Amino acid sequence: MGIFNSVLRYRFGWLAACLIGLAAPSSGQANDPPSPIIGWEYRWGDSPLDQQGEPVWLREESGWHAIESPSNPPGREGQHTVWLRTVLPEGSWHDPVLHITSINLIGQIYLDNTLIYEHGNVDHPRFIGWPWHLVALPAGFAGKQLSLRIYSDYTSIGLWGDVEVIDRVDAFQKMLQGSVQDLAIGAFSLLLAALAAIFTLIGPERRGFGAVALFAFASGLMLLAETPIRQLVADAPLAWDMVRATSYFTLPIAMGLLLSHWLEGAPKKWIARLWQLHLAYMVTAIGLVHLESINLALTFPIFDALLLITLPCMLLLALFHVRRLQLEQRLLVLSFLLFAPLILADMLVAHGLIAQRDIPLSYAILGFSLAIVAISLWHYRHTQRQLASANQTLEAQVAARTAQLDCLVEQLKGLSIQDALTGLHNRRHFDTLLNQEVSRAQRTGHPLSLLMIDIDHFKKVNDCYGHDVGDAVLVEVAALLRQHFRGSDTVCRLGGEEFVALLPETETVNAEARAQSLMAELRVKPLTYHQKSLGFITLSCGVATYPDHTKDPKKLLKLADEALYKAKNSGRDRCMVCECHPPIHSD
Repeated sequence: MGIFNSVLRYRFGWLAACLIGLAAPSSGQANDPPSPIIGWEYRWGDSPLDQQGEPVWLREESGWHAIESPSNPPGREGQHTVWLRTVLPEGSWHDPVLHITSINLIGQIYLDNTLIYEHGNVDHPRFIGWPWHLVALPAGFAGKQLSLRIYSDYTSIGLWGDVEVIDRVDAFQKMLQGSVQDLAIGAFSLLLAALAAIFTLIGPERRGFGAVALFAFASGLMLLAETPIRQLVADAPLAWDMVRATSYFTLPIAMGLLLSHWLEGAPKKWIARLWQLHLAYMVTAIGLVHLESINLALTFPIFDALLLITLPCMLLLALFHVRRLQLEQRLLVLSFLLFAPLILADMLVAHGLIAQRDIPLSYAILGFSLAIVAISLWHYRHTQRQLASANQTLEAQVAARTAQLDCLVEQLKGLSIQDALTGLHNRRHFDTLLNQEVSRAQRTGHPLSLLMIDIDHFKKVNDCYGHDVGDAVLVEVAALLRQHFRGSDTVCRLGGEEFVALLPETETVNAEARAQSLMAELRVKPLTYHQKSLGFITLSCGVATYPDHTKDPKKLLKLADEALYKAKNSGRDRCMVCECHPPIHSD
C-alpha cells in the first residue's frame, strides 16, 4: 500500500476505531495483544538491485549481524544506509498493522521481496518529518521476512520507539492514551502562558511574567506537536516538526530570560549573552530551513551540541553567589537545577548517546512551569505588599507635605495682602476688597463710606529722628487704627504715611464722627521711642460716602482723597467731608 492510502486511513481512524471496537465483541474472537518484533539483524551499506528490481542483499546470508533493537546499529563509521530484517510473528488480529513510532529518516519496507511501504524517497533523500507509521499487513504475513532499507544523515539511524504488530483499532487507542498526558500538560502550559501574558500586560513585573509566558507557550506547543494525535488533527509531519523545532529552540531563550531577569551582576550579563546566542541560532536555523538551504533534521544535532554547552553554563552561573540571592531567587535556581538535567538526559537519549529510557520530560515541564509561576506570583504578591506599604508611607508624607504647603500658601497669601511693617492689609487687598464692597453696595443699596487718613508732618519725623523712629510711629498709628475700626470695617495702608478705612453700611455722619474720635484720641496720646518722648502727632482725614456724594461707588477713593487734600490745605489736624453731591435726575 502507498502512503496515500495510509493518509486516508489516518483521517478516518477514530471512526474505524469506534466501529471495530463495537464489532469485535460480537465476533466471539478477541484480538491478540500487541506483539513487539524481535530477532533483528542489520547490515550496513546499500544493496544493488537485480534485473527484477529487487535488492540483492535480501537473498544473501553473509554480512548480517544480530542486534537487540533496530536502532543505531554499531559500526556506522559514516554510513548513511542500513538494512534491517526480522521475521513477523504469528497472531490473531482483525486488521493487523505494523506500528512504527518513527523512522530515522527515510525508509522502505519489504515483505519478503515485495515493497509494501515507503516513507520518503531513499534514492533521492529529502527529510519529510518524523510521523508515526501504520503499515497494513496482508493476510498470511506471519513467518515472512520483514526487511527495511533506511537512509539517514542524522545522528540516529534506524527505527525509533515502538515496532510492533498490532490491530489498527488498538493502535489508535494506544496513541490516544499516549497523547492524553501530553495534551493535558500542553494545554495547561498554554493556559499558564495566557495568564502570564495577561500579567505581562497589566502587572509591574512585565519582563519576569513575559519570560514565564514565553517558556510556558514554547513548552506547551512543543508537547502538543509531539503527541501522536497530532497526525489525526493535520497530516503534515514536516509542519509539526517545524513547530516542535521552533518551540524546542525557544526553551533555552525563555530560561535565559528568566534567569537574567532574576539574577544580578556578572551572572545576569553572561546568561543574557547565552540566551541571545540561542536566539540568533533559532532565527538563523529556521530561516535557512524555510529557504530550503538546510535540512530541518540537521538543525537538531547542532542545537543540541550548543545546548550541551550553554545549559551547564547557565546552571553554573545560576549557582554563582547563590548565598547572596533572595529566597525567591534561590527557589528559581533550585527549580532550574531540577529541570535542566532532564532536558539534557532527553537529548542524550534522542541521539542514542545513552540507553533508551522514558524521560518524564512532560512532567518536568509541568513542574518547572508551576514552580516559576508560583515563584513569580509570590514575588508579585510580596512586591505588591511592599508597594502598598510604600504607598501608605508616601501618602502620609504627601499629606504632611501638603499640609506644610497649605500653610506656606496661606503665609504667602497673607504676605501678598499684608503690609510687612504695620501688619495691616496692603493696597492689593484694598483694591480687591473695594471692588467687592462696591458690588455689594450697588446690589443692596446700603451706604458705603471711605476714609483717607494721612499723618501730619511725617517727613519731619523722619528728618529729625530717622527712619527707624518713623517706622515706629507708623506701627503705633496702625495699632491705634486697628483698635478704633473693628467689625466689618477694614483698615489698609496704601503706602508711606497714608491709610484708608473702608466702612460698609456706614453713613456720612457716622463716618465723620468716627474719624473725629480717632483724631481726638491721637492728639492726647504721647509717642515714645526707646523711652524717649517724641511728643504728639496729628492726623488729617477725608470722607466720602456712597450714595451721598456719588452714584458711582468706584469714585469714592478719588473723592475721599480730594477731601483729604482740602483738610491738608486747611491747616491739617482736621477731617473734611466731600462737598460734592450726585446729580438729581428729574422725570
